[in-house]
Formats: sequence, C-alpha cells, structure tokens
Amino acid sequence: MSTSPSRLTDLIGKPVNDIDTPALVIDMDAMKRNMARMSEFAKKHNIRWRPHAKLHKSVTLAKMQIRAGAVGVCVQKTSEAEIMAAGGVFNIYISNEVIAPSKLARVASLAQKLAAQDGQLAIAVDSTEGVIRLAQAMTEARTSNKDKAGPAVATVIDVFVEIDVGQGRCGVEPGAAAVTLVLEIRKHPALRFAGLQAYHGKAQHMRSSQERREAIAKAVEDVVLTKKLIEAQGVTVDLVTGAGTGSLMLEAFSGVYGELQAGSFMFMDADYAKNERDPAQPQFEHALFVKTQVVSTHGGHAVCDAGHKSHAIDSGLPLVHAFDTESELEYFNGGDEHGILRPAGDSKRLPGLGRMLWLIPGHCDPTVNLHDVMIGVTGGLRSGTVQRIFQVDARGALT
Repeated sequence: MSTSPSRLTDLIGKPVNDIDTPALVIDMDAMKRNMARMSEFAKKHNIRWRPHAKLHKSVTLAKMQIRAGAVGVCVQKTSEAEIMAAGGVFNIYISNEVIAPSKLARVASLAQKLAAQDGQLAIAVDSTEGVIRLAQAMTEARTSNKDKAGPAVATVIDVFVEIDVGQGRCGVEPGAAAVTLVLEIRKHPALRFAGLQAYHGKAQHMRSSQERREAIAKAVEDVVLTKKLIEAQGVTVDLVTGAGTGSLMLEAFSGVYGELQAGSFMFMDADYAKNERDPAQPQFEHALFVKTQVVSTHGGHAVCDAGHKSHAIDSGLPLVHAFDTESELEYFNGGDEHGILRPAGDSKRLPGLGRMLWLIPGHCDPTVNLHDVMIGVTGGLRSGTVQRIFQVDARGALT
C-alpha cells in the first residue's frame, strides 16, 4: 500500500472500515500478546532471543522487541543492518555471509559506527576466503580511521561460524571444517570468534512435531560435535545461535543453544498455521493481515482487490480469516490485482459487493516487503481503531 503521509496520519483514531484496500494491517493486540509470550518463554528457560528484523523491516517494531526483552536483532542484508542502525538499533547480527568487497567495506564502517554508540555488530562466515576478506575490510577501516582527526577506534566485529545443520544452504559441514574457520578468525585482531550459527530452516515447516523433533535432535548432535572439536583446540564457544518459530522450544530445551532467532512468531502466517503444534511451544496468534474488499460477484464466485502484488505466494495462497458467525471462504489465484473467492465446504454463501475481508498471508516476510507501511489496529479487526502507522523502513533493502 502506498499513500501520502498526511492521509495516513489522518487515519489514526479512525475505525478499521476507513482503511483503504488492499492494505497490510497489524492486529496490535495479538502482536503484543505474541511478544509477551516470547519474552516470558525466554525468561523462563534462561535463553536470549534476537528476533529477525527481516520479518517486519521496521525500526519501530525492532525497538519494541528490544524493550520487551530482546538482546538485539538479526538481519540478512547489509542494507537492513544500516537502516536499523540509522534508526537507533545498536545491537545487530547479520546472520548471513557477505563476500563482495564493497559490501564488506560497508560492514566495517557500520561496525565502527555501532562501536561509537556502545553497540555491537556481528556477522556470519562459512569460508576461509570470507574470513580473510572480512579481516581485510576491518583493517582498512581501522587504517582509514587513524588518518582522520581524533582518537582511533579499535573496532572488533563478532564473527559466528555457520555450520549446515540441515538447511542445505550456507554453512560448512559440522566438525573439522568449522574448526579451521575458527582458527583463521583468531589470527585477525579485528575479528572476535563469537560462536556458532546453527539454523535449520527446513525444520521450521516440517508439519509434524515429531519430524521437527528428529530434525533438531540431529542438529544438536552436529552442534555438540563441532563445539567439542573447537574447544579441544583451547577455544571457548561462548554462544550457539539459531532456531526459528517452528522449532524454537526444541533449541531452547537442548541445553546447547543460548540464543533464539525466531522472528515470524510476531505475526505468524498461513504456512505456520499448517504445522502441528507441539504442546511445549508457546501459542502464537495471527497478527498480520491484508485487508481487502469484494469488487465483483459473478458465476458462483466473488472477486477481491488483493492479488499477488499485495501478498507473497511462495509458501502458498493466503487464508481468508473467518469470524465465528461467518461461512468460510477459500482464496484462489486471480492474478496480480485480484483474488478469487469461493465458498469452502458445503457452504454456498458468498460475500456481497463492498464487503471487507481479511487475508492471512502465506508468508509474512516477503509480504511485508511489498508494502510501504503497516497499519496498526487495536480493538480487533471488526470494530477496532487505527492506533499507529509503521513504516517498512527496510523495504527493498536487498544489498
């Protein structure tokens, strides 16, 4: 949704019916309950939580999470880190590999800026070449800083070695390969080995709780092996970080992980709703919706104005949120600007022209990246009011 700032300001205090469609809307009551449950879970199990800001891409929401107990945020892109820092978030972990010299120069510069604010930047590596390039960028930044007036800042960046615990994406093989990287990191004064990055992304969407338990059990074995080999070299592994919304309680209960990176718990999406919930997992609610309106009804179906340009479909089509007294509807592909709505099950009832509906996106993160703003509502989707406007500060921050 893109609209003028003055018009958005005018929305505050207005009823939800005044929100134009399609629009990305946060149920703030549900979102705050999700944050409270995550904070309570982390405290109860004595584990840190560092939510992924790639979910919401909002400085304001990142600060809300930190006030609720998060130690900082994760991001995936250098540009996301820069935007978070510019907005006043000073503890940031780029949980991804950065290889390009131009980006590494930005990483080194950002590390210095955060250090000047008593903050800290961290980054992941999974290759010797990546370590050497990072060290070079940090050294060059230090040299450049010495040439300027004023005292030099001896900035150190925290470096996590990423091991592949089942994602099949980035990360070295668990074990000896990780040891090699740790020893390389320790050769460079500007780098500090901070621990292991061990995120199992595929486990997040395994539908049965048993599948997830087995997958994380294997990940824990890989972490324990790698940690043992590193510590045999006389190097302490201070922190193992990872976990996502689908498996976070398993990492928390492992006794090995010290930090949770779950982000989607804040909003939840239609794909996570398909998971069998483990009773030990906190109960998170849907809090992110695309508001849409019925614009046409013909031939046994209705058409709404929220197509693929308003929500991501990589994890499937959205669910139509049904209130208790309503018949359920199913959403079908209608193209870029339209969604096709048909009755679900035995129902034959369709919504009339002008009817406002709420969609639960299939995948939160890329859906947020399609919008300039998120509209925060309190008091529920039916009769609530607009409370505040959240800018998607890092929309399109892909470098």
